[in-house]
Amino acid sequence: MRESPATVLSLEKVCVAFGGRQVLSDLSFDVGAGEFLCVVGPSGCGKTTLIRLLAGLLAPSAGEVLFQGRRLAGTGRDRAIVFQDYSKALLPWRTVAGNISLSLEACGTEDPERGRRIEALLAKMRLEHAAAQFPSQLSGGMQQRVQIARCLAQQPKLLLMDEPFGALDAITRQELQDEIARLVAETRTTVVFITHDLEEAIYLGDRVIVLGSNPGRIAEMIEVGIPRPRDQLETREDRRFLAHRHRLFGLLQGHRA
Repeated sequence: MRESPATVLSLEKVCVAFGGRQVLSDLSFDVGAGEFLCVVGPSGCGKTTLIRLLAGLLAPSAGEVLFQGRRLAGTGRDRAIVFQDYSKALLPWRTVAGNISLSLEACGTEDPERGRRIEALLAKMRLEHAAAQFPSQLSGGMQQRVQIARCLAQQPKLLLMDEPFGALDAITRQELQDEIARLVAETRTTVVFITHDLEEAIYLGDRVIVLGSNPGRIAEMIEVGIPRPRDQLETREDRRFLAHRHRLFGLLQGHRA
């Protein structure tokens, strides 16, 4: 297991079962403070179950999950989830500013501090012009920016992202990849990021965990080792990037359900 003097998250021999069916088996890994950890794997290997486990929405059937040195028990404002389906994640009757405000209201943040933080997040996510608009008036990429801003508003220690860019077109997806990489670097937020896209995992991650299937288990961990900041063209042509992609593709071919 990877040791870190500033471990935020630690899983020790974690298993999850539903109705006698083992979904995740014997997961053990640590996530360091400020680390961007990506998880890939074939459909049905338990990636979303893992995110729900880390969010505190599920309890392990066996093993232990530690968050900031304590056994994780239930949900908390120190963790936030960005879902893939942004259209259902936002409240349609609230404006962009109102949706971001929701997290701050839940945290008990009062005006004028709430107003200042909303304004700062709108600027950070380049949404100033859309503050008074409703989700239905926004593109998919802008809706996802709003969901990310709402999660960042609660200043989480751990940001969980479940295929957040999977439904977006290629150009918007790459723009948001760079956006989230920049924001995470600025805030030093720890991220666990689920994706089906191997290139996305390598581009964003400090490490990539590959899950096998039936049940979901760690097939391999890869240290990306490519310097930041990364570039959508140059990084993807880097020999290390290409070697990682080749390795990941081979692993997933051998672990399909």
